[in-house]
Amino acid sequence: MTLHIQTPLLESGAMSAPRGQIVWLKMEAMQPPGSFKIRGIGHACEEYVRRGATRFISSSGGNAGIAAAYAGRRLGVPVLVVVPETTTERAKQLIRREGAEVVVHGASFQEANALAQSMVTPADAFIHPFDDPLLWQGHASMIDEVAAAGIKPDAVVLSVGGGGLMCGVIEGLRRNRWESVPVVAVETQGADSLSKALKAGQLIELPGITSIATSLGARKVALQAFEWARQYGVRSEVVSDQAAVDACVRFMDDHRVVVEPACGAALAVAYDAPTLLGGYENVLVIVCGGVTATVTQLEKWADDGV
Repeated sequence: MTLHIQTPLLESGAMSAPRGQIVWLKMEAMQPPGSFKIRGIGHACEEYVRRGATRFISSSGGNAGIAAAYAGRRLGVPVLVVVPETTTERAKQLIRREGAEVVVHGASFQEANALAQSMVTPADAFIHPFDDPLLWQGHASMIDEVAAAGIKPDAVVLSVGGGGLMCGVIEGLRRNRWESVPVVAVETQGADSLSKALKAGQLIELPGITSIATSLGARKVALQAFEWARQYGVRSEVVSDQAAVDACVRFMDDHRVVVEPACGAALAVAYDAPTLLGGYENVLVIVCGGVTATVTQLEKWADDGV
């Protein structure tokens, strides 16, 4: 038994083009903790328990901490999550609801992550939100499910924060011998560390995160994400916060599912697929989910402009 569920793969009538292009949605927002994170984090947590871990310590801006807390509760292992000061009250509440302890530290994820790592003892397992090969192995299972459904995409569209989802998707494409399938990696302006690294030809660290898509708020992507992005010719796209929020609201109307702006980044490209992805017949969009934004917050952002 795994801690994640097999999620629906849906054809989107709202996004698919009338001239034959089909947009498929991998509905990771339907995972029990609300995001794709449980695939990799659940896999890692199960493995660390097999290795003898008696506590999980996680660093997170939100969704990874929720997934770690959920995994710990299901496995009967105590969890401590260190979050930065920018983490929303809703995210902290959801982590605590799963029975985990929350420590708030630092102005950004980097400070929270450093404290979390310093607290790890030999009896603990450190659960990184995106930079761990065990996570990528777990995330890859979503591509296994797409392959099992008999659908081979011509392109995969996904959001990028620290790069864990992208590494997992590429791992899944590799193990299904789909290395030739292109990946379109989408970020929001102000959280576009991958885009800037690819343009610079080297890993770079943003001075800060100015996007409202805080789940994409890694100032520097994982080294493996950067290297694979270059190796596989990942196409980078950057959208505005407003485009991401508008896509979330539109997706809520079209598909009756609430996601946060971090997921809305990929949805914004998907909604413009006939223009941005015109050469592909079967487009797979990873609806990564996220539960740190409410309907009220999305509507306020949409009404006020961001």
